[in-house]
Amino acid sequence: MEVKNLKTLKDLFNLSTTDYSKNKSFCDTGGNYYTYGEFGSRTREISEMLYRYGIGYGDKVGIYSQNMPNWPIAFFSCVNEGRIAVPMLPDFSENEISNIVSHSECKAVFISEKLSCKLNEESRRKISLIIEIDTMKVIKSPEKETPVSADDRKEVSETDLASIIYTSGTTGNSKGVMLTHKNLTSHLYAASILRPSYEWDVWLSLLPLSHTLECSLGMLLPMTAGASVYFIDKAPTPTVLMKALKEVRPTTVLSVPLIIEKIYRNAVLPQFSKSTTVKKLYSTVIGRKIFNRLAGVKLRKTFGGRLRFFGIGGAKLDGEVERFLLESGFPYAIGYGLTETSPLLAGANPKMVKWQSTGPAVHGVQLKINNPDPVTGEGEIWAKGPNVMTGYYKNPQATKEAFSEDGWFRTKDLGVIDRKGRLYIRGRLSNMILGASGENIYPEEIETVINGHEAVAESLVTEKKGRLVALVHFNQEKLAAVKELVEKEKKAYQKKKLELIASYEEKINEFKTHYKGKKEEFKQAYDKKRKEYFDIYAGQREILANNYNERKTEAMKAVNEKIEQMKEDVRQYVNSRVNKFSRIAVIVEQPNQFEKTATHKIKRYLYK
Repeated sequence: MEVKNLKTLKDLFNLSTTDYSKNKSFCDTGGNYYTYGEFGSRTREISEMLYRYGIGYGDKVGIYSQNMPNWPIAFFSCVNEGRIAVPMLPDFSENEISNIVSHSECKAVFISEKLSCKLNEESRRKISLIIEIDTMKVIKSPEKETPVSADDRKEVSETDLASIIYTSGTTGNSKGVMLTHKNLTSHLYAASILRPSYEWDVWLSLLPLSHTLECSLGMLLPMTAGASVYFIDKAPTPTVLMKALKEVRPTTVLSVPLIIEKIYRNAVLPQFSKSTTVKKLYSTVIGRKIFNRLAGVKLRKTFGGRLRFFGIGGAKLDGEVERFLLESGFPYAIGYGLTETSPLLAGANPKMVKWQSTGPAVHGVQLKINNPDPVTGEGEIWAKGPNVMTGYYKNPQATKEAFSEDGWFRTKDLGVIDRKGRLYIRGRLSNMILGASGENIYPEEIETVINGHEAVAESLVTEKKGRLVALVHFNQEKLAAVKELVEKEKKAYQKKKLELIASYEEKINEFKTHYKGKKEEFKQAYDKKRKEYFDIYAGQREILANNYNERKTEAMKAVNEKIEQMKEDVRQYVNSRVNKFSRIAVIVEQPNQFEKTATHKIKRYLYK
């Protein structure tokens, strides 16, 4: 297949809507879709509508929506005419949306009905045009229309800004990354060389289109060959994902590690522990490889039976999970990049994967390790290439800090490059912990070991008073049995309490019936009887409550003992598998799941 080196995103749009006009383009799993021809017509129609309301070249247009076939229409109605798209992640808060609208100076916004409640009144006043993306209906427009004249319309060029993408990140500081047409098209060219798309490809989109990974690889790359893209407008829970895989039967899926890690731990790994014999065989190298290969056949069928590429990016993949994918013959590949680099810097395809490596630098990109450790070769990853951003919007200081004096982009990630040019990520520079004797400790690597324990769902390692502390969210199924005791006692108490109340009310009604209509002296006897019985009831209720509290305390004690046992099991498990200076001193239970970014990376700054 010929890889086309396009200059602008409008060139990509014209190519796909002309050469593949009859192909399905963007679809939803409910059966709705546009052909590329229909996609082109509708995009031009919406673009003209923007012109009619005075939104022209250089104007910023927000897109705040979950994935749907109209999302690409909104995007290309902007970039085709030199407008600047400002995608916003669906899980951004009302305050974040307000800040982005203000900082980017959006004149118009495409917003979905589902998310419209997060666009507050202050933001609405600043925006002159609001379009409901579900129907493309205008819900707010300028009081007076001032159309952009034909003379004021400009042809888009490769140096024009195409998009400002506000990163969610894990540090809590959201910055507007400026990506030009050249950034995105050069990245598209490199991605096409690494993993070309074909006309018969069917992509299943799981990640938000407002994230650079999904926008660039999951939307733009399929367009180069007129391939089809199916969107899920809900979170890819196991039920939703399995239904979509069965209906779509994709050839290509892009994912973050968390999704495949959950599938492995919840659906694959338990199969190897069903019996003592299987568990024993799986503990041997030969047995493991045989069972992994058999499980891989089943997993490919689960994904629809025609998967040829499962791309993983956004965070580090657990080593145990990757070993399974490698030995099972699952067509996976790992990539590495950042929003600031459009995003791919290094990557592989299924034929060239190497365990725990992201692969070599992609076409046109130079990578180097700055100031590498003389022993380990580790250091900060620096990059150069046409896909690297022009800077952060309205933030010259942050832009200056992001680049070296000779123009290298500082990724703030730590890694090492082997003799064959393959990149290995060690962790985030800001996350690295300096040991007591000057050792470099990478929390992500310890977390990989922790997450390998069957009782652990997810974890985060940090430092406190010179000691390594692991926050651990346990697999709730492992606590189900002891927690059931607490729930059982609660239900028994509530049942007995209701029975006691019913008995009391029944007796009181008997007294009422017996003394009803009697003389005044009998009323006094009724009041006396009622008080006597109430005292008996109150005493019984107190005894019941005391018994429940005692039994509840015992049940909670069992829960806490189980948690403490799991903590110690995990601590010993980890410390027997890591070097001396990476050993965990304390494990703290994290009752709820960690808060995460769009690519399911833990927002570490919230837990320091």
